[in-house]
Amino acid sequence: MFSNRTRLFIGIIFFLSLILLTYLRIYQVAAVALMMIVLLGWDYIRQGTLVVAAKYFHHKEYDKAERALNEILRPEWLRKKRRGYYEFLMGGVYLQRQDYEDAERHYEIAAQYPLRSVNDHVAALVHVANISIRLGNYDKADAYLQLTEKHEDKINAKMKDVISRLHQEIKKHKP
Repeated sequence: MFSNRTRLFIGIIFFLSLILLTYLRIYQVAAVALMMIVLLGWDYIRQGTLVVAAKYFHHKEYDKAERALNEILRPEWLRKKRRGYYEFLMGGVYLQRQDYEDAERHYEIAAQYPLRSVNDHVAALVHVANISIRLGNYDKADAYLQLTEKHEDKINAKMKDVISRLHQEIKKHKP
């Protein structure tokens, strides 16, 4: 929920209060300060800076979103839902930069994790299919579009339209 700079600032405040409270021998409150430091560290490991990055991403500030995502040193330590969302956002950042190989890689990883909704999961699959079509890999695109079929009754009409257009594009290029 916080950026790393904010986490560090709050952590320093709690650490200084821990030292002061220990010096004053107020051990119960010092234990609370220590617990808050541990919670800040745990929150960073399991949540990262995804909330900040998502805010930037939704406001179309992709450079700031990428910086916030790069503050996460070990994405593999994130919670499963957070890891999927991390990969989804990172794929979106690379897609905006037109770095299709990296975007495809991140969307493929995102599709392996649970996302916020079925629509987001299908969107990750559709992004991989779309990028594969751009790169000329029509078999891979077709395989990813087939993965979307099991979610067909749970996705919105806009996503269904995108999927049908991608199917038509594949039919043009496939013998």
